[in-house]
Amino acid sequence: MAGDLYLPARFDESKQYPAIVTVHPGGGVKEQTAGLYAQKLAEQGFVALAFDASCQGESEGEPRLLEDPAARVEDVRSAVDYLTTLPFVDEEKIGALGICAGGGYAVAAAPTERRIKAVATVSAVDIGAMFRGEDSAAALQTLEAVAKQRTAEAKGTDSLFLNWASNTLEESRQAPSVLMREAYDYYRTPRAQHPNSTNRFLFRSLDKVMAFSATTLISTFLTQPLLLIAGSEADTRSYSEQFYALSNGPKELFSVEGATHIAMYDIPEYVGQAVTKLAEFFGKNL
Repeated sequence: MAGDLYLPARFDESKQYPAIVTVHPGGGVKEQTAGLYAQKLAEQGFVALAFDASCQGESEGEPRLLEDPAARVEDVRSAVDYLTTLPFVDEEKIGALGICAGGGYAVAAAPTERRIKAVATVSAVDIGAMFRGEDSAAALQTLEAVAKQRTAEAKGTDSLFLNWASNTLEESRQAPSVLMREAYDYYRTPRAQHPNSTNRFLFRSLDKVMAFSATTLISTFLTQPLLLIAGSEADTRSYSEQFYALSNGPKELFSVEGATHIAMYDIPEYVGQAVTKLAEFFGKNL
């Protein structure tokens, strides 16, 4: 796995610092919003690690561009493993921050990853619930198609890929949600486009994605402090609200007025509010 480690100003390797793992969105890479938040948190005095999911970005692993939630949760644990090996990290003060699907993965990891002492999300999404949708018949049709594709690939057919976001402005204008329309502008234009973020994932990821739930252990095992940050105009806000309702531990749902889901990725006025809140939260709980 490949990652970027961000260090506080006037870093002193003889000291120990609280540390935060940042978990990128589905289709994202460490150089985008996860890296931005890691950088901003380092400016607040934390050691912060942004990493590429296994099989994605600069990280190794096959097959390439697989989105496997179980692996992505394990990636979070592996990132914590790495932080514990650093002499300047206080291993009793490690937190996790997940963005979009990364928020769901962080929330799914924390209940059983007790080295995570506090968990926060920005524009959280439960990717399993999102891809299952409300139409179970349509979901079953997708799973049937995935099954056929797996058989075809086992027999030598080329891999089939889907796009995370629209590839053109014209396509994005036809997207069914604000999130998907704004995803094009973030991922496919100079705003945040990166060569390692290819906008593709393996079609046969979907059986794994649709089997995933970020909420299973929240009410019983997520006892660590939880901060959920969501834009007031985000069409994914319901996921943060659901996580908040399920949690029986210390929790807060923080609303950023006027922000959409994607706006929380990099728009300074919204990111600034989020970072201030995150620094306060992690400063108190780590």
